Amino acid sequence: MPVAEKILILDYGSQFTQLIARRVRELGVYGEIYAHDCSKERIAEFAPAGIILSGGPQSVLAADAPAMNEAIFELGVPILGLCYGMQLLTQYGGGQVVAEGGCEYGNASVRITQSPQSPCPLFADIETDTLQVWMSHGDHVQQLAAGYEVVARSNDDADGVIAAIADVKRRYYGLQFHPEVAHTEHGSHLLENFVRRICTLRATWTMPNFIKQAVTDITEKVGDAHVLLALSGGVDSAVTAALLHRAIGQQLVCVLVDNGLLRRGEVESVRSVFEQQFGIKLIVIDAAERFYQELAGIVDSEEKRRRIGHLFIKVFEEQATNLGEQIQWLGQGTIYPDVVESGKVGNSKATIKTHHNVGGLPEHLNLHLIEPLRDLFKDEVRRLGEELGLAHTLMWRHPFPGPGLAVRVLGEVTAARVATVRQADDIFLTEMQASGAYEQTAQAFAVLLPVQSVGVMGDERTYEDVIALRAVTSSDFMTADWARLNNDLLARVSSRIINEVAGVNRVVYDISSKPPATIEWE
Repeated sequence: MPVAEKILILDYGSQFTQLIARRVRELGVYGEIYAHDCSKERIAEFAPAGIILSGGPQSVLAADAPAMNEAIFELGVPILGLCYGMQLLTQYGGGQVVAEGGCEYGNASVRITQSPQSPCPLFADIETDTLQVWMSHGDHVQQLAAGYEVVARSNDDADGVIAAIADVKRRYYGLQFHPEVAHTEHGSHLLENFVRRICTLRATWTMPNFIKQAVTDITEKVGDAHVLLALSGGVDSAVTAALLHRAIGQQLVCVLVDNGLLRRGEVESVRSVFEQQFGIKLIVIDAAERFYQELAGIVDSEEKRRRIGHLFIKVFEEQATNLGEQIQWLGQGTIYPDVVESGKVGNSKATIKTHHNVGGLPEHLNLHLIEPLRDLFKDEVRRLGEELGLAHTLMWRHPFPGPGLAVRVLGEVTAARVATVRQADDIFLTEMQASGAYEQTAQAFAVLLPVQSVGVMGDERTYEDVIALRAVTSSDFMTADWARLNNDLLARVSSRIINEVAGVNRVVYDISSKPPATIEWE
């Protein structure tokens, strides 16, 4: 989507790159991530008002280290290098980076050394001489490149590792630490100084502005054709439906595929909201048997996602054919984290997991794709939904994966195993909502494990299924921590599941964070 004022983030492989984009957007400025080696033409087409170079896991001294993209210097815009990015600026400018000593990982103290006669705008209005920051580096800058001065050092002595550099005249800056993480004191202020004071950008990245531009883009793109939207009832597809309906009205046809992998009461809930409340045309397709046949005998999680994705598209193409030639577009609720985790953005060569609506698409698609939320993080999607008039309770509903309960049934997916996890999940969420814990967590669900355990029920030995409960807190779903739920709540949920769900004799609670674990188990 065209945006007038924007920041380009070049990704050198840092685990925090997505956080940089999030922090920039929180300042009301659009930020987007490109791979560090993207073409000169692509950078010029993006036309950034400023550039941020991310950190990275490699050493700039390594023979195969990702190199500086020299095209950025032709634009004449401010540049901020973070960690690896600062070392690249130094090395490219003729300075020296060394590996001997100076390794810092975790919290560290940084002392601002700028002179009153030559203040650094990066540290403007920060009323302290020392900052607690998050460091993660082995190499460090030993000799500055021409034009730069040291504006901060770590530790309290004059020989501390160079922590910040500035070439105020050319508007090039470097930080050896990570301002984008919450551990860095005044980190958001530093980024705000770069984006607002140095790049002189205004807070134009707002949801009303996004809606206005998105409606224009959708209208121009679709024309007189019709859009077939994959509607699941979750937050992402619901907001996509509301946005598309705002743009093209009755040219939108929503299709809910009842694939047998939905939560309890999902079909009825979707009908109530979209048919009755919004008057959006909704078609419900019963395809449960087809999906169960497609998944028969499949235990690999990636293969599940691929098969579900392909069958989803096949069903939609069939429906489009039934509706006639006016259907030329397929709408999807794809969001930025889906794209990131599917290895489709930035410098990542690894696919964490294939999202069915990204990596599951066939190479040849008979419909054009329209994904108006593709550049938004989850919290931005929720703000957009409320701006469009969707209910707060719907917008803050916990996410539900596109492949549905198939990825919450570990091992083979059968109708009986799905029924088990569906009932357990419903009990968990019902108790979470009754206790008030639901709104205090970002996502909660039940998982059916591919193991059985010994139990005792009614003085009889049992050997039955195990349910795992998962609840996390998160602001952006790129990182997450396990939720510290009340013990009485967990005990109540466990008791209900074991007593009410046939074939289950054990309940466990997942206490892993993301990373290293992902939020979903598959």
